[in-house]
Amino acid sequence: MRLQTKTCLITGGGAGIGAATAKIFRQEGAKVYVVDANAGEGVDFAGDVADPSLAEEFLKKVEKLDVLVCNAAMRNYSALADATPEEWQKVVAVNLLGAANYVRAALPLLRKSGKGSIVLVSSVYGVAGRKGMGLYDATKAGLLAMARTLAHEEAAHGIRANAVCPGSTLTDFHINKARAAGKDVEKLKRERDDTSLIGRWAAPEEVAWPILWLASDEASFITGATLMVDGGLSIK
Repeated sequence: MRLQTKTCLITGGGAGIGAATAKIFRQEGAKVYVVDANAGEGVDFAGDVADPSLAEEFLKKVEKLDVLVCNAAMRNYSALADATPEEWQKVVAVNLLGAANYVRAALPLLRKSGKGSIVLVSSVYGVAGRKGMGLYDATKAGLLAMARTLAHEEAAHGIRANAVCPGSTLTDFHINKARAAGKDVEKLKRERDDTSLIGRWAAPEEVAWPILWLASDEASFITGATLMVDGGLSIK
């Protein structure tokens, strides 16, 4: 019961890593609010994280808050040479400004907590390079800087801010995408055999557990950190 008595809000919590985190947080005693672009089971607030007015509206309905997890993200597959300003604006609006919207709206409540924790879900590719997803990776790198700055600015208010960098994580998004393309799921799983030292995809829960730890009081002396949850991909 690491989060007993704590209230948490998770953006992008309707599926994948966010849904796994919400489930584990509840198992650990937390009251959890889930924000997701898609309304559905387990989603308390449905809306685009890029809309700052919705962030303010949703947080007004939350009486107390101890933990904020910013997980919402969108992907883009354009090469940097081809990416349009409109594509950049869409990705930045969700991946970077989406987190900023919820941090800003949540800070008054987190400050009242006295022991608030912010966890920004970045990506291994915010640290390591690759081709084909430069817009996504640039925004994920921005989250690392955001976490460090928040750690400096909010320490006086008892708030810790950290970032988690997942590696290849087998979520419903990847499975559904493979099926839509007519690809065998077992073949999909084998495609990441050589992308980490551990030699496989992570399950969403394997990223959710480190998020839980950073959110909990067990990580009370950890702030401004970047935690690689990537099976060793970043040092390969």
